Amino acid sequence: MHLLGSRLPVRMLAALVFILLYIQSGLGQSCTHGFAYDGRLRACADVNECGILPQACQGDMQCINQIGGYRCIPAGLYDRPFRPNSPALPELSYPDADPDRTADVFLPGRPRSVEPSYPRVSSPLLCTLGYAPAADGTCNDVDECETNSHHCNPTQVCINTAGGYTCSCTEGYWLIGGQCQDIDECRYGYCQQLCANTPGSYSCSCNPGFNLNPDQRTCQDVEECEEEPCSHGCINTYGSFMCNCDEGFELAADGTSCIDWDECSFSEFLCQYRCVNTPGSFSCICPPGYYLYEDGRSCEDINECDTGNNTCTTQQVCFNFQGGYICLNPLQCQPPYVAVSDNQCMCSAENPDCRSRPFTILYRHMDLSSGRTVPADIFQMQATTRYPGSFYIFQIQSGNDGREFHMRQTSNVSATLVLARPIKGPREVVLDLEMVTVNNVINFRGSSIIRLTIYVSEHPF
Repeated sequence: MHLLGSRLPVRMLAALVFILLYIQSGLGQSCTHGFAYDGRLRACADVNECGILPQACQGDMQCINQIGGYRCIPAGLYDRPFRPNSPALPELSYPDADPDRTADVFLPGRPRSVEPSYPRVSSPLLCTLGYAPAADGTCNDVDECETNSHHCNPTQVCINTAGGYTCSCTEGYWLIGGQCQDIDECRYGYCQQLCANTPGSYSCSCNPGFNLNPDQRTCQDVEECEEEPCSHGCINTYGSFMCNCDEGFELAADGTSCIDWDECSFSEFLCQYRCVNTPGSFSCICPPGYYLYEDGRSCEDINECDTGNNTCTTQQVCFNFQGGYICLNPLQCQPPYVAVSDNQCMCSAENPDCRSRPFTILYRHMDLSSGRTVPADIFQMQATTRYPGSFYIFQIQSGNDGREFHMRQTSNVSATLVLARPIKGPREVVLDLEMVTVNNVINFRGSSIIRLTIYVSEHPF
């Protein structure tokens, strides 16, 4: 490239070197000679030396700026009109022909214009650097990017300009040290959650529980509960959701399904008799002969004798006990006893067969809960007739084979039957409780029997 048309003075060269150094130092960006870094374009731009260097061309030379430099040409070169250099030919004159004269002599005719047989030389069309002459006599811009006549680095992108070109970087890259380097957009928080840097670009993504918004940067919470992932209840949270269960259920290990709580396995005291697990709850049931109390857990005896829900005949007596009933037949006294009431048999003193027998037998019935705590006073016995000088002895005559009971005398005329050991039902126990009357004044000894039938229930309630 021809930069100077004539030799410059030393001070002019020093000024040019200073200007070139100043041009190269823009923003720490290194540009080739004849270019300066443009902060707005973020690229190297051509320097107009003709406007910067004083007296760039000497003498009768004119400064013409070019991409990356300048050229000195003769002044007025473009202002001269085009004139062909063909010489003017003299016109030839011929005498007029005599019309009366016989044409016996050949006369040359009027000469014709003849093109010269040698090439005609014209001044060539001069175009500034970056332009090329066209067929129509004008100068057309040369596309250095298309003709690959540029000097951009392989990492740069060539952008054609009028009379030159510019080296720049594509979007997502910036120019560092003359090279286009990828911009790590993830360092600048372009994404709300997850960011993945890619050459020249980046991509955003979201954590589980979020969807990427149409702006491809921010994330929107997913309403998971709309898809009904829980078997019972669902609570949406930021980025996730929580499942809850109805009363009586617990959340399974998968976090979405619910498992029924087996309340009956928690305690054996939930129900008095038996606990039955139900989905989300439980229920108590009672054995036959009982009904469920108002508290929903306790069992109460059904008095079949009062409700009439029994099978006793009119001649029988209905006796209710815990969990059931029994139909008692009319009293039948065994001889020599005779019935004196519905529940008492008597043996007359005048009858010789009665002298060694108890004077009376009184029949009584009672019920007892199975497994009742001991000791427990369950029956009281006392003398109804008192004789002067008499004293009384109370004892269990029969039926106490297991020694579950004993008599405790509470006074001279009374005693209490005590349950000494727990007894399990269902069971029927018949005890003969004897009261012996002793009178030493009249030398009398006699006895009376209370035949006590105890119905022990099957259950402890």
